Amino acid sequence: MPIPESQLDTWSHQGSVTSAKATYDSIRTALTASGSPVKDINFEVYLQGSYKNDTNIRGDSDVDVVCQLNRTIRYDISELTTEETALYEAKITKPTYRWGDFRADVLTALRAYYGAGAISEGNKSVKIASASGRLAADLVVCMQYRKYKSFQGPSEESFVEGIVFYEQRGGREIINFPKIHYDNGVEKNSESRTNGWYKPTVRVFKNARTYLIGKGLLSETIAPSYFLECLTYNVPDNAFEINFQNTFCKVVNWLQNAELSELLCQNKQQSLFGDTPEQWSIDSAKHLLAKLINLWNNWQ
Repeated sequence: MPIPESQLDTWSHQGSVTSAKATYDSIRTALTASGSPVKDINFEVYLQGSYKNDTNIRGDSDVDVVCQLNRTIRYDISELTTEETALYEAKITKPTYRWGDFRADVLTALRAYYGAGAISEGNKSVKIASASGRLAADLVVCMQYRKYKSFQGPSEESFVEGIVFYEQRGGREIINFPKIHYDNGVEKNSESRTNGWYKPTVRVFKNARTYLIGKGLLSETIAPSYFLECLTYNVPDNAFEINFQNTFCKVVNWLQNAELSELLCQNKQQSLFGDTPEQWSIDSAKHLLAKLINLWNNWQ
């Protein structure tokens, strides 16, 4: 028998966001506190991931937070014309405050506020331990990244804003676009596109994944939350129906027949599938889809 509508509806519910907001507020306070070495630096702090995108489910724990340096910018001008490139390069000044300086100052501020024992360094993010009133957090310390589309001067420029940071082991550069990811999700969930069905549907599939993992039918490493959200984003708006049973079937059926190699991340700037650690494998996606179909056909 198929998965009942009542079960899918339960899976569509959003988890609590109160602790996530408290965690974000705490980190922002730590970085702007009196004595913080970054207090007067041009930077911003914001949520990313499932808590920011309203796709968090019950059981989601770590909060993803971005700490973005705006004083120094990493840029890509490969799409500019020769004339535009010359204009841009003429206005460039060598930065005096770099990503490494910023990261070191952020660590100093966090350790002063939370205590050194609450802070650890991962390869990609700074780990902040949970405590009363706040969840554990992964803080990505990054610079603003700009992918330029045109440039005629500081007041006549067009670019896509992202973030860039570097792994601690090996220094590999990582570029992402969390703000665009968020904006595109809001647009797809809008009344004019999916009438509010997109984000609940993402939560349905995230909970279905959790159910499969709990039953020992799926490995946790097969379908990370970010990839599952991006996969669902690619499905045409008309697949998001007036009930979850119809939507579940239409989404899975479309993905079964899609050319997966052509799908993009929700930010629409990067390919979803590929060989980098920030991309997903087509085999993993197909394995997940097979498990979802089996779950639908053999619900008990």
